Amino acid sequence: MHVMAGLLLDAGGRVLLAQRPAGKHLAGLWEFPGGKLEPGETPLAALARELQEELGIELLDARPLIRVPWRYDDRELMLDAWCVEQWRGLPQSLEGQALQWSPPDRIDPAILTPADGPILRALLERIR
Repeated sequence: MHVMAGLLLDAGGRVLLAQRPAGKHLAGLWEFPGGKLEPGETPLAALARELQEELGIELLDARPLIRVPWRYDDRELMLDAWCVEQWRGLPQSLEGQALQWSPPDRIDPAILTPADGPILRALLERIR
């Protein structure tokens, strides 16, 4: 499964996290917003679509951060993380997930899905 994740940083340097809802794989853990690549989509188009669907924002500019291959017991992922450098709109929860802005250096990796841990490390390296 090929998945996109968007790292939105606000003017204060905080990054947006979304909590996985009850009933989903890894429910209750936090992740960077995004979703699956659909057939025929480019990775950037998939990221733009997912951010519109989940957060109601329009992606204006993003740069690749890291690609993370990850294997869970029941699935394999290829997770492409993007630093979302510009967007239009105010991020809001359109799919019922809790949202939280956090300084990246204060995020406890234990609250994240395991596949998002390497993304957080890559973000911290980039902003140092």
